[in-house]
Amino acid sequence: MLAALALGNLAAANVIQGRVVGVSDGDSVTVLDAKKTQHKIRLAGIDAPERAQAYGQKAKESLSDLVFGKSVEVKWSKQDRYGRIVGVVTLAGVDINLEQVKRGMAWHYKQYQNEQSPEDREAYAQSESQARDKRMGLWRDPAPMEPSVFRRKK
Repeated sequence: MLAALALGNLAAANVIQGRVVGVSDGDSVTVLDAKKTQHKIRLAGIDAPERAQAYGQKAKESLSDLVFGKSVEVKWSKQDRYGRIVGVVTLAGVDINLEQVKRGMAWHYKQYQNEQSPEDREAYAQSESQARDKRMGLWRDPAPMEPSVFRRKK
């Protein structure tokens, strides 16, 4: 049953195609579909710094550079407690969620890694480790604080 819910299982996933018309932060976008319906999307498998946090603005700018105004595809199978669609955003076959991790603009969100396919889980974990080793993005900070810890402290 859990495997059927995993984002890696495309048979269980829903798909949205549209243009990114908004970037809220480093892991949230708004997609406008062909019917002119806006969808709030939370990028699955990653957690980017909050806007008020170190690298929060840079993470938002990175995501904006990648997708703003561009046509994307979102594969999803759940919504979060705020009603946002939680999905994997792709642009021309590139996993944008993973790209944010590779750039050092987000953590691999290990709390939800069981919702990822084994291949995605491994790719995201390796990409975070490589970005950390290269001190890219938020990993330049000597003691970066995970967004989940930052949110709890607020």
